[in-house]
Amino acid sequence: MKINQKLLGKLYIVPTPIGNYNDINHRSLIILKKVDLILSEDKRKTGILLKYFNIKNKLYSYHEYNEKKHSEIIINKIKNGYNIALVSDAGTPLINDPGYRIVKLCRFENNSIKIIPIPGPCAAILALSASGLPSNKFCYEGFLPNKKSKRLNRLNELKLEKRTLIIYESKHRLLNSLNDIKSIFGSNRYLVLAREITKKWESIYGDTIEKIILWIKNDKNRLKGEIVLVIDGLHNNIYNEIPEESIKTLLILKKYLPLKKAIHITANIYKIKRNILYTLFLKNKY
Repeated sequence: MKINQKLLGKLYIVPTPIGNYNDINHRSLIILKKVDLILSEDKRKTGILLKYFNIKNKLYSYHEYNEKKHSEIIINKIKNGYNIALVSDAGTPLINDPGYRIVKLCRFENNSIKIIPIPGPCAAILALSASGLPSNKFCYEGFLPNKKSKRLNRLNELKLEKRTLIIYESKHRLLNSLNDIKSIFGSNRYLVLAREITKKWESIYGDTIEKIILWIKNDKNRLKGEIVLVIDGLHNNIYNEIPEESIKTLLILKKYLPLKKAIHITANIYKIKRNILYTLFLKNKY
């Protein structure tokens, strides 16, 4: 059956602040006021946001557990002229949040429904922009698997990735994940930990994985909040390729031999250039 384009509503993808309510843009506020319905991941959280800006509108619960069931209902509403806004709890919808199914239905299943994305906050992009790591090419990974074995398998697949990596992590798993990253990527890979972006306690701290772990252990408050990890790609740092075992060997030899001799022996064992090993030793002040 041919769809009457004039009768169709529109689907707006509307980002919301990830911390500071003042980050919402004027266009988003206008859309949230004028649409017929707002699809909300958490009606309570979205309700607080709307109340803050004195917006009164209808909220419809739409999250990962009911997305499949409710998508067809929403599509039919849009076909009947409803203009609908899709929001997540915070940030840009669909970035590790529900919404893919409804957008796909609008786009690909002969519905020809117009999708209008609105620019706005995204924690991954904000962390990348402040990381100081190459941003012309990057790889967004989302959350690593919960289970340790699966997490290690995924990290093994990523360890040769040359692009900057962006990973989300929860405060409860952060140290476990960092230790797993260290075991696969090596202790000297550079990493930026961005925490509570745009919020009062925002911090963006970069160092080697080894030192980031120590930095967190020195103050457990650094485990709190929403966390983004931005990890240097393999090709960006010549020292990433140095095996962790070689450093351990060097430190053992250093106890009994002059530094120059210890480096010479270690370099021969692991087939590493002596000047690289020497620079790495001085850089990290072992």
